[in-house]
Parts: sequence; structure tokens; C-alpha cells
Amino acid sequence: MKIKKILISQPKPTTEKSPYADLAEKYSLKFDFHQFIRVEGVSAKEFRRQRIEIMSHTAIIFTTKTGIDNFFRIADELKIVIPETMKYFCISESIALYLQKYTIYRKRKIFFSATGHFKGVLDVMAKHRDNKYLLVLPDVYKAEIPQLLDKGKFKYTKGIFYKTVSSNMSHLDIKSYDILAFFSPQGIKSLFVNFPDFKQDNTIIAAFGPTTAKAVQEAGLTLNIPVPTPEALSMPSALELFIKQQQKNDSK
Repeated sequence: MKIKKILISQPKPTTEKSPYADLAEKYSLKFDFHQFIRVEGVSAKEFRRQRIEIMSHTAIIFTTKTGIDNFFRIADELKIVIPETMKYFCISESIALYLQKYTIYRKRKIFFSATGHFKGVLDVMAKHRDNKYLLVLPDVYKAEIPQLLDKGKFKYTKGIFYKTVSSNMSHLDIKSYDILAFFSPQGIKSLFVNFPDFKQDNTIIAAFGPTTAKAVQEAGLTLNIPVPTPEALSMPSALELFIKQQQKNDSK
């Protein structure tokens, strides 16, 4: 089959020059970009159902900027004034600096991982064991983070402040695409929310990451392009490798 049209389930690159643009020009391809999922903050009512008392905590753990936005949104909606004494522990320096949007940046109350990984946060937290931590999370999160906190015997509460929901993609002619590229399990879920009768047939499925690959298989689909591999670390390079192989097969 000749590949002509590819759907990337992510936002369109902000710059004109991108690996996808290069592929489009090189192989006469048409790329469409549609975000299959979007982030939505939980409502104050939904948050209350978790029975979390923000003010019973002395420190907050952030792993994303979205988490910061939604933590302070919820606090505002619940009319909670976050005290100057509150401490913040962030997974990276860039996330720590983002806190300046909501609070005065002071080294004695804002801490971050030097490595950009959660284990680095734990190293800092180990020096502040007296705190009771509130871990700001989305509805779908890596179990590794709570597991590491449990292993370290930290006092903490898990709080869901935002969630991933399916975007409305029903306007798309999904069968017009030769390749569908996904980057998260939620993207696969959104595919079937929008197209409940979807059958793969000749459609090629590309998936980035092991959890997305697992979601593809659990949905009863065939994974044609796994990413990353030793030969192709990114989605564009994996697509090019696949297209080259297809062309080679067609020429035989």
C-alpha cells in the first residue's frame, strides 16, 4: 500500500520547520494533527468528594506545571488562603520557577530535584521529614511515585486535581488515514470514545512508549510501528523507517 495520509494525535508543531514537515516534503505525505485528549481541572465539588484538607498539609509536591495551575485554582475556588509558610517540592527547576506565577520565590520554601527525576525530589524531602505532604496528581498517574513515597515512609496524601478527557474527534474521517500515531493510553481510549465501531482493517497503528503499546494490544488492535526502538527513537524517525521499508517491499 502507498502511504499518503497520516494522523498525529498531538498538537501541530508550533514551528514550520519540523521533522514531520521534512517527512511530508520528502515522501509527499499529508500530516494532520489533532489532539485526541485534553486536560481538564476537577471541579471544586469533585475535589471535596476526596475529603482532603489542604490546610492540614505543610508541603505540596508538584510534578507538572498543570498541577500547579490546578492546585491554586482549587484553593481559590474553595477560598483557601495558602500561608507563606507552605513549602513546595518540585520535580524540576523549571516547574519550581513556574511557582512564581502564584507565590514569591524563596529558597527556604521552594525545593526541586537536581536531576529532574522524582528520586531527586525524595533526596531533598528526606531532609524535611517532619512535613505532611500533599501530592498533586492527575486522575491517571504513574504508580511509581506513590510507591517511592511509601518506600521512603513519608507522610503524604494523594490528591486528584486534574484529569485527562477525550476530545471531540467525531468530525474526522478516521478511515481516510493510512497511519494513526498515538502517544498515550488515553489517546487509544479517545479513539474508541469517538469511533466506537472502529475496525483497524488496513490502518497502520503507531504507538509511542510501552504503556501506549499495551493499550493498543488490549484494545484488540495490531501494533505496526512501536516507538522507540534501537533503530528509531522518535515518532518521525520510526515513521520514516516504516515508509522506507514499505517502498522497498513495493519495488520488489
